[in-house]
Amino acid sequence: MSHPTYETIRVDVPAQGVGLVQFNRPQSLNALNAQMTGEAFTALEIFDADPAIHCMVLTGSERAFAAGADIKEMAGKTAVDMFAGADVTDWSRLMRIAKPIVAAVSGFALGGGCEIAMTCDMIVASETAVFGQPEINLGIIPGAGGTQRLTRAVGKALAMEIILTDRRLSAEEALRFGLVNRVSPVELYLKEAIELAQKVGERSQVAVRMAKDAVNKAYELSLAEGLVFEKRNFYLLFSTEDRAEGMNAFVEKRKANWKNK
Repeated sequence: MSHPTYETIRVDVPAQGVGLVQFNRPQSLNALNAQMTGEAFTALEIFDADPAIHCMVLTGSERAFAAGADIKEMAGKTAVDMFAGADVTDWSRLMRIAKPIVAAVSGFALGGGCEIAMTCDMIVASETAVFGQPEINLGIIPGAGGTQRLTRAVGKALAMEIILTDRRLSAEEALRFGLVNRVSPVELYLKEAIELAQKVGERSQVAVRMAKDAVNKAYELSLAEGLVFEKRNFYLLFSTEDRAEGMNAFVEKRKANWKNK
């Protein structure tokens, strides 16, 4: 599927089944403004609708994944402007992406940059990655999921310290506290993120989407409700061609030939 012309991002297909979206505002350390987030979400939506793409990678530069929101764009706005605008609400577009997204993070992932990485499904960090929510220094708080996702990822006490005091997490700390999947050398982090996306893409895409959906529901539902939702998705997969193929391949000791149906 074709993409429009973008001004603040780059798109690529670096490996079979993998769509790459790269923030490209190097002069501002990829500060997130409405144009760049809008273009990134559009690119991800196009990849999401493309049957040839099975998983996406969202990245920035080695120096900065995204160093926060564009404060110059936000500074003059009122509460009414923020309620009426799309600054935060448009981020729901990212949450509606059905295919998995791997964030490949190097350098600064602060404020909105940290939030957008956490909204992705997995994070591969370079050794130089730094995560934080410094909004308190501006007299505001995280507004795109930081107080919620960070708390779920690292626990209340540490999330409080990060949000209330602008404590930054190094890549190794982020790994230790469960915020990221793995830490790689700077020269390898993007390659490893793409390889992780390829591994996802090698599975039944019907099952992958159902699994992503169920895992995300674990954050929103009680355990009892989540178990019911999981069971529903489990049963639904028994109506798919891929379920029959996967089980037959296992019995016949061969590699499955997924139809993604």
